[in-house]
Amino acid sequence: VVSVIVGVMLVALAVVVLVLGVVDFFRDARDGPVETAVINLLNRVLLVLILVEIMHTVVLSLRAHHLVAQPLLAVGLVAVIRKILFVLSSEEPVSSTELALLIAMIAVFVAALILVSRFDPAEADGGG
Repeated sequence: VVSVIVGVMLVALAVVVLVLGVVDFFRDARDGPVETAVINLLNRVLLVLILVEIMHTVVLSLRAHHLVAQPLLAVGLVAVIRKILFVLSSEEPVSSTELALLIAMIAVFVAALILVSRFDPAEADGGG
């Protein structure tokens, strides 16, 4: 019951974030540079994608009765990409150390996704 409530709340939150993102996009495009409006909308869309992946993980975990790793790794990957877009679009100078760390995190998440998809027994027998 708690997982269903969490799932419904995540869907509602994703819809609200997406609708507000579209409204803000048109307002920002009218009042300022379109590039800023597009970056802000992309940021919101990636946040919605993260929420949807978390909801998907909850549903898969309920069905499998154990934690499913792939959707969580996908959420982490999208979150890091979102952070990179935010850092690169900000007005402040970007530290090369921070950017290198974020790129390393992408490499780790991709490697983990590859390893999990290769060695996950649920995937091997058609369970996922």
